[in-house]
Amino acid sequence: MDGAESLVRTAIACGIKVCFANPGTTEMPLVAAIDRVDGVRPVLGLFEGVCSGAADGYARMTGRPAMTLLHLGPGFANSIANFHNARRARSPVLNVIGDHATWHAAFDAPLTSDILSLARPVSGWIRSVRSAERLAEDTAEAIAAAGTYPGRVATLIVPSNCQWDPAEGPAEPLTLQPPAPVSDEAVELAAEFLQSGARPALFLGGPALQGQALASVARIAEATGCGLVCETFPARVERGPGRPAVARLPYFPEQALEALFQFTSIVIVGARKPVAFFGYPDKSSSLIPTGVKVTRLAEPEQDVAGALEALASLLSAPLSPAAAPYPERPPRPKGPINSATIGAAFAAVAPENCIVMEEGATSGFNFFVHTGGAPTHTYLSLTGGSIGQGLPCATGAAIACPERKVICLQADGGGLYTLQALWTNVRESLDVVTLICNNRRYRILQIELARAGITEPGPKALSLTSLENPEIDWVKLAQGMGTPAVRVDDAEVLARELARTLSEPGPHLIEMRME
Repeated sequence: MDGAESLVRTAIACGIKVCFANPGTTEMPLVAAIDRVDGVRPVLGLFEGVCSGAADGYARMTGRPAMTLLHLGPGFANSIANFHNARRARSPVLNVIGDHATWHAAFDAPLTSDILSLARPVSGWIRSVRSAERLAEDTAEAIAAAGTYPGRVATLIVPSNCQWDPAEGPAEPLTLQPPAPVSDEAVELAAEFLQSGARPALFLGGPALQGQALASVARIAEATGCGLVCETFPARVERGPGRPAVARLPYFPEQALEALFQFTSIVIVGARKPVAFFGYPDKSSSLIPTGVKVTRLAEPEQDVAGALEALASLLSAPLSPAAAPYPERPPRPKGPINSATIGAAFAAVAPENCIVMEEGATSGFNFFVHTGGAPTHTYLSLTGGSIGQGLPCATGAAIACPERKVICLQADGGGLYTLQALWTNVRESLDVVTLICNNRRYRILQIELARAGITEPGPKALSLTSLENPEIDWVKLAQGMGTPAVRVDDAEVLARELARTLSEPGPHLIEMRME
């Protein structure tokens, strides 16, 4: 057995089922090992950012790491943006990067680079393998590091000779440590905040927005009447009838401060303290309004579900809270396409238990609000703010949950970063319906220009925010990737086409013309 086969067999033993790959010469032994050992599904991404984004989507939906296989430093560099997003989502990922043979590195070949320095900013764990004999154990340690609650990107750099040299065999999986419990004092203080404040709120992130933790949130809200707010870009939220309605913190700092100013006290659970995405002159970076009291129940790395259950018990919260009122499904919308009618179209025709990956940028800001009447669904968002996550994250989610429909709401500007995911969707026969918000501009940048006081930008500034001249034809782009596509320019047709594509198997794309 060579080192590559020991890595693959170890990965299978540790629960790895999928490898999102864009390999090169230095990874050929690993490609051969994946070919001859049953157990890992190889998925080719035409661009490395598709691989990292898909691994993120897969991890968010399964809670387990996928594997990525990338080629040297330059190949990995193409994937960094979506590993940044995966790190912010706290997604477990095994990131394997091939490297030159150890004895070849000294010759400074054209593709030689400092992979460690490139990978360190987006990795929660990192190691460069030194021998084939150690490769299996290093792999087991990397997978355990990736799976450490709540999840990390674990990067394993594997020189090619460590792949082809002899190895003894696979390593056994390592036992994962459970998350650290919160203190009794933290639970008691959170209860005090929720009971003594005139208008208390829970500020939620990470695992607090799904599963048993979200059920505890519903119990706490029933017992205290507290408000429920989540991070601006949550990794995953379970939504729909029978689940508590959680408001999403607005993106712009003025709106976020206004949203939180209504509360007298805030208990943070599974999230960092909210801060503005960018610094603005004479504006606070913190989004906690002056005078609002704050305490923390659980850090993202602590046992969030256990902390919420303990808090619910201390508050004597009802075990079966009354079902929160939930809006009825709206009728199919009519009129122009905008964030409101896109949300209404989704809510009107979406199937039960679908998955929504939203990277709609300005078109997506209100999508969350206008999907209140939708059936039960899982909502994923752009966690790290690095655009180009939506399409590949939807790909990974579809591979993770083949029994569920996936809908990707994607801004045109961000979609152009990773449109190669459309090809992977076709090759893998994935049930992904992509909605492209085509306003032919980087609208968010035009808004930021106005916020900076530039209300009448000149031709040079406009040229850096416009996606016209030439106009991009998403129908032709999709068809070139093998994806059936249509263009719509009003909400009634959008709802009809969305219903049709959701009723058919395989990938589809709908280009939504917006002004």
